[in-house]
Amino acid sequence: MSTTPRPLEGLRIVEVSSFVASPLCGLTLSQLGAEVIRVDPLGGAADTNRWPVTADGNSIYWTGLNRGKKSVTANFREPEGQKLIQDLVTESGPGGGILVTNAGGRAWMSHETLSAKRSDVITLELLGRTDGTPGVDYTVNAALGFPAITGPTDYAGVVNHALPAWDVACGLYAALAITAAVRRRDQTGAGAQITLPLEDTALAVAGTLGYLTEPQLGGGSRPATGNDVYGTYGTDFVASDGGRFMLVALTPRHFRDLVAMTETGDAVAAVEKALGADFTAEADRYTHRGILTPLFAAWFARHSTAEVEAALAQSSVLSERYRTFDEVVESGVLQKNPLFTELEQPGIGRYLAGGLPARFDGEHYFTGPAPELGSSTGF
Repeated sequence: MSTTPRPLEGLRIVEVSSFVASPLCGLTLSQLGAEVIRVDPLGGAADTNRWPVTADGNSIYWTGLNRGKKSVTANFREPEGQKLIQDLVTESGPGGGILVTNAGGRAWMSHETLSAKRSDVITLELLGRTDGTPGVDYTVNAALGFPAITGPTDYAGVVNHALPAWDVACGLYAALAITAAVRRRDQTGAGAQITLPLEDTALAVAGTLGYLTEPQLGGGSRPATGNDVYGTYGTDFVASDGGRFMLVALTPRHFRDLVAMTETGDAVAAVEKALGADFTAEADRYTHRGILTPLFAAWFARHSTAEVEAALAQSSVLSERYRTFDEVVESGVLQKNPLFTELEQPGIGRYLAGGLPARFDGEHYFTGPAPELGSSTGF
């Protein structure tokens, strides 16, 4: 293991949080070397026993997001508990004075109150909606437009995503904001009051990717495309024995290889000529996907999963076979990837846990297990 200090060693983060975005911010900072102290109310916050859980009722969810942290519990309703949290934030040395929370709205934990005790304090408050009212990933997403274009094209309803994408993005933005505020404090001595609404995270990403720009320019909402990739050629195919594959042909080379692999050269050339299309162009491959896909699908329907995998392995086409989480684990990919290391989590068991995805000088950063709730109180 490397003896080189991690980038954020020497920082102390106090995290008063629950659910995904705020704990993920703390986990990320912990993986980068910061000391992170999670503070919960007595008995735990609302996510302490959140699913998934073990057969004994221990939360896999909670332990996954709180690896490597210290755990303190306090009575948030009493002055003594409030003072404990204030002191943790403001009396934590030159690398301290940092609070991350999604449990704002408390005067005793506000930036104004804490900055009166420590002028260079950095506070980051994660909000639900822009106006400060409550919101969670799935409600923010519903108001944004993505469920209206998610799911099968022959389904008239809306489809929620399974991945809490906005929570994840918000948590990572929060970790970035903290590191930026620390850098500014190191340069100027100034603290920072940061607010980060989940809704603004989602709006910013949707705008950057063009989903909100198209309607402003008169193009209207983006259409639902099912498993087709918008704006290029990509879709799913089913092998003769039921194996399903996702393929993406981003470049002319990818498309040529897909045509060659599926032995559809003459048919594709005839379609191209009849339509006056140019299949070296992404736009034309996307526009005419309804004609191209059945041509390719016939080849997949004649070949087994193993035969398709063998052919794709010799091709430049971007592809993966659809798998369940069980299949991912059973495939051995976790054991082969240095991102994962064995972790003994009390109350959960021994399993392979992921570290920080970014490698620093070839090294992934890992943390220890999650603490027992309240085990660091009074440390």
